[in-house]
Amino acid sequence: MKTPVKATLIAIAVAVVLVLAGIIYALVNQNEPSSPTGDAGLGSVVQPDSHVVDDGGEGAVVVVEFLDFECEACGAFYPIVEDLREQFDGEITDVIRYFPLPGHTNSTNAALAAEAAAQQGKFEEMYKRLFETQTEWGEAQESRADVFRGFAEELGLDLAAYDATVADPATLARVQSDFEEGRALGVSSTPTFFVDGELLELQQWNDLEDAIAQAVTGAS
Repeated sequence: MKTPVKATLIAIAVAVVLVLAGIIYALVNQNEPSSPTGDAGLGSVVQPDSHVVDDGGEGAVVVVEFLDFECEACGAFYPIVEDLREQFDGEITDVIRYFPLPGHTNSTNAALAAEAAAQQGKFEEMYKRLFETQTEWGEAQESRADVFRGFAEELGLDLAAYDATVADPATLARVQSDFEEGRALGVSSTPTFFVDGELLELQQWNDLEDAIAQAVTGAS
């Protein structure tokens, strides 16, 4: 059970997230096509190469997040997502997909770093490192690819293989594929969540937790 202080901090953090998400939507996505609503179907929300950080097994509720590692709203939501992963451990399958926003200089570089780490079995470690250090490199107007390479070294990755993967056009295509599929599913800002294939519209601070809890109850 959350303490009153923790609940208050989470409420404040998510309120900030919702405001930032609205600003990002207004500035970056004014010309986006109409978003589909309702059940998008797990077949389209989760692909065979999607990154699963928690596997709840058969019958688990599937939570998919489209994110941008440089997005401040995603950074604010990161500890909340981690808390929910712990709270619903064994009951959800948690999936991460890339949605680098064009207004962020290093969002694609960060996604390339995460994908290169994934090729060496270290996706989750890089995912966490990127968010835990976001304030150190986020909003920079020049490339921070060297910083991400430093993370790869700290994680014990084979740097030659890491460099080759980052430079491989197929890696960029992999990231862009997530982005384009997200757009087709109605994603226009980050973070965007799907719970069992249904696009979640965040309006209040506990909407994600409530949606997961309801889905878990319905699945049990």
